[in-house]
Amino acid sequence: MKAIVQDRYGPPEALTLAEVDTPVPGPDEVLVRVEAAALNAYDWHIVRGDPRMSRLSFGRSRPRARIRGRDFAGRVEAVGAHVREVRPGDAVFGDLGDANGAFAEYVRVPATLVAPQPANLTSQQAAALPLAGVTALMGLSDVGQVQPGQRVLVNGASGGVGTLAVQLATALGATVTGVCSTRNVDLVRSLGVDHVVDYTRGDFTRDGRRHDLVFDLVGNRSLTALRRALTPTGTLVLSGGGVYGGGSLLGPVWLLARGQVLAPLVRQRIVALATTPSRQHLDTLRAHAEAGRLTPVIDRTYPLHEVPQALRYLEGEHARAKVVITI
Repeated sequence: MKAIVQDRYGPPEALTLAEVDTPVPGPDEVLVRVEAAALNAYDWHIVRGDPRMSRLSFGRSRPRARIRGRDFAGRVEAVGAHVREVRPGDAVFGDLGDANGAFAEYVRVPATLVAPQPANLTSQQAAALPLAGVTALMGLSDVGQVQPGQRVLVNGASGGVGTLAVQLATALGATVTGVCSTRNVDLVRSLGVDHVVDYTRGDFTRDGRRHDLVFDLVGNRSLTALRRALTPTGTLVLSGGGVYGGGSLLGPVWLLARGQVLAPLVRQRIVALATTPSRQHLDTLRAHAEAGRLTPVIDRTYPLHEVPQALRYLEGEHARAKVVITI
């Protein structure tokens, strides 16, 4: 099968299209013929090995997993002997987690990490949901425990996670403020937010508004500034992936680490979000999508052999919403 592989850390051009063996599913796994895969900030972090400290977990000289990509959607090709949840021909979507492998014609995945695709979405839209959607869902519901009538601010509202987070926050009954640049104001407003802050014209940390939850998806503001936008007992959820700035030792990890150190010392809750793929979260996302409460926004699509160009576009802060690979 054809797949995008990586044998060294470097720029997106370090990725190459290669012919590799088609994986064989184990007893508790399924083989999926991939129809679409989505890019995330996670992908460029691995490709570049940035921040450098991340190489301690990804692999010191090159990533341990050779084929890139986490999010996928496609059709089940074969199932292992113990799998009962899905059958060949089923349309599914999922997140491979740190195992990677979605930028390929086929992917082998544990049956516990796939779920039926939302019936009203295309494969491209379904592929855009897993990692970004689960991040948004965990930040708002699992960690933020957002209740109807609460005030939620999403910093980075036009990004892959942000466009889903503002929709989910609205579905949860919150009063939602989205922060974005001038060119994305109309997009964010179209997603149903109550207020939009154009960060080129205003500073949401100094406008006097206080929010029950601030969901930071950018990592470009200090903890002091972010806390100013909170109520005295509000919750700050940190999940900023950042954009490539020439390489760093710690990158967004520095802000997350400082948040964890500060958290026990203040009344406000500060949480560094860690996401884990699960079928339960995928099922929740499917329910929101099929009820019309959640629709992924796709900025651009690229064919499999143009993954390097797609990643270059994503990491340069030009992308809005999701960038999807068609296979």
